[in-house]
This record gives sequence, C-alpha cells and structure tokens, in this order.
Amino acid sequence: MTWKKAAIFLFVLSLLFLAACGDSDDSSGDDNSSDGDTYVPDSLTVQFVPSQNAETLEARAKPLEDLLENELDIDVTVSVSTNYNTVVESLASEQIDVGFLPPNAYVQAHDEYEAADVLLQSQRYGVNEDGSNTDELVDSYYAMFITRSDSDIESIADLEGTTIAFQDITSSAGYVWPAAALLDEGIDPLSDVNPLVLQGHDAAVTAVLNGEADAAAIFQDARNVVVNDFPDVFEDTKVVAYTEPIPNDTISVQTNMDEEWKEKIQQAFINVGESEEGREIVRDIYTHEGYVESEDSNFDIVREYSERIQEQ
Repeated sequence: MTWKKAAIFLFVLSLLFLAACGDSDDSSGDDNSSDGDTYVPDSLTVQFVPSQNAETLEARAKPLEDLLENELDIDVTVSVSTNYNTVVESLASEQIDVGFLPPNAYVQAHDEYEAADVLLQSQRYGVNEDGSNTDELVDSYYAMFITRSDSDIESIADLEGTTIAFQDITSSAGYVWPAAALLDEGIDPLSDVNPLVLQGHDAAVTAVLNGEADAAAIFQDARNVVVNDFPDVFEDTKVVAYTEPIPNDTISVQTNMDEEWKEKIQQAFINVGESEEGREIVRDIYTHEGYVESEDSNFDIVREYSERIQEQ
C-alpha cells in the first residue's frame, strides 16, 4: 500500500469512527429523553363526565377555560364526554390531559389503563332530607333511590321486579353503590330488576316523574338539577333509601405529565375553587364548593365496591 492510499484509508477510518461516536451520543441522548417519558403541555384539554344533559353541562363548564388560562398561561379547552367510559378512554389514548372523574371511573383509568393520577377531590355541602344544603363541607356523598310519592315501593326489598333508571356501570352513584345495596338485599341489579340505562341523573329523575321508570338511582340530591323544570319534584317523589358514603369526585391527570405541571394544575384548580367567580361556576356544574388535595389510597373503598359488583 502506498503512503497515499494509506492516508486515504486512515482518513476514511477516522470518519467512520467519528460517525460511530456521533451515533452513540445521539442514542444516549434519546435514552435520556425517554427515561421519564413525561410531557409538558403547551395547551390543556379538560373533560367532564355527563352527569346531566351534556349540552347544558358544557355551557356551564365553558367559563372555566378563561379562569384556567389566566392561572396557567396556556390555552385551555373544556368539553363534556359522550358517556362515562369515553373520558376514561380519552385519558388512556392521551386525547385529553385532565378528567373530572367520578370515583369508579378514576379507579378504572388508574388501575386498568394506568392512565390517570388523582390530584384533587371535590368538596360539597351535605344535603338534608328536603334537598337543602347543610352548613358542613364534606368529602363524601350518598347515592339514593327515589320513586314517585304515590308508589307502593317503601324499601330496597320492594324494588325487585321493578324498572330502575341507572347510569353507566362506571357511575359510582348512578350504578355501583346502588347495585351493591340491591345485592345486600339479595336482588341482582341486572336480572332481578329491569335496568333502564340513561345519560344524566336529571334524565333518571325525569324518568320517574313521567312514569318511564318505577325508581331511579341518583346522587343525593339530584332532584335539585330538575327543580326549575319540575318545581314540585320534591313533593312528587320520595326517597326510598340511601347507600353507604361515596368518596367525592376527582380531578385527575395523565400519569406521564410533567410533575411540575401536575402541581401547577393542582394549584390552579384550588385557586379557581377559592375565587368567587370560580366557585360559582363549579357549583353550577357539579355542586362542587372547591377542591382539596387527594391521594390514590382514598379510593380503596371504591376498589372493594367494584370487586363486589364484578363478582355478581
């Protein structure tokens, strides 16, 4: 080999060596960037479950966009899912960043899809028998069965063979807790009653009023949602029974969101709930009175109830 050929050979060899080093550095950089697999949102999508008429709920929730944008300094889009499962699936497919999830929907998103981390739980005022609020903020609520006032149904045992208006099977107050109460009485909620699955607790109350259902499983006291359309709803219906307490709803986020941003979003919702304007909005949406920090262990009772229902 001549010195000229040797020089060319060494030059090519050095280029290959540098290229290999460059590939190695790039590969290392890729590994570091994917270690945490987190993302920083440049905009925020927030979705609610349709606990009442979806169009009405979305109109009530839209003003949250401006308040959250002021808190976070990024664009915020608020929407309402078509049903309870959709918001869970949207989190799992990374189509939304934040979900207002009822307890059972949160557990499904967290445990089954590994797609949600709880940030906050809502606070509500307790509710009296007549539907009025107590003066105490609570971190749980009840589901209840209602029927028409002139109905012969006086207890859960009397519900066997009747038509009951339920919500989606992931609705804590609209199905899971009421179904467990039926099971406690030896009544299968799928075969020993005629389940009528509706979207929105307002629709369930209306179904009882118009005779479409003999009873309805609703959150306490969802009759307030329809009182403007049915002023006599409290006289025309009666409470048959209450369930055991249910943990309040969550505000949950994508598990792979940047931790700093999780904290920012958490504080933003706390601030919104503490402001006069913000509290009025969240009260109008879900009767929330603000938000407090939460943790996953608060929902172990939800897991117990879910297992009971799945075993039926």
